[in-house]
Amino acid sequence: MVNWFEIEIINANGETTYRNSFVTDLPVGLDHVVELAACGRARWKIENETFNVLKNKGYNLEHSFGHGKKNLAAILVSLNLLAFAVHTICDIGDELWRAARAKLGPRYNFFSKLAAITTFLIFPSWDDLLLTLAFAKPPPIPP
Repeated sequence: MVNWFEIEIINANGETTYRNSFVTDLPVGLDHVVELAACGRARWKIENETFNVLKNKGYNLEHSFGHGKKNLAAILVSLNLLAFAVHTICDIGDELWRAARAKLGPRYNFFSKLAAITTFLIFPSWDDLLLTLAFAKPPPIPP
């Protein structure tokens, strides 16, 4: 058994600005339907932002679906999602990662600079790499 409810937001001109419906296994009643609607909208917002990042901000998720005849596309998507999860953990927990990301701007720019610099230089540590990307430390001298 599930419950269903619909939300519709209408502006002062009588135009519908938002409309959505939600299915839940939670009880829906007048005393908490507003909270359930707010939670549902927040969930949609998080999902939409996540898919936007995966499709448009450097992960190219849609591109991965066109490869392979059996398993390659699934493997590429799995690796893409794994990378997104690790990058999200770094965004939350690594101060140097955040500093480098802030300095280099959008994710796609950060990733392209990360790939370019590690093609030509060997860094003694992860911290040295991130400090260089954040312009807080000069790059190592090549061998």
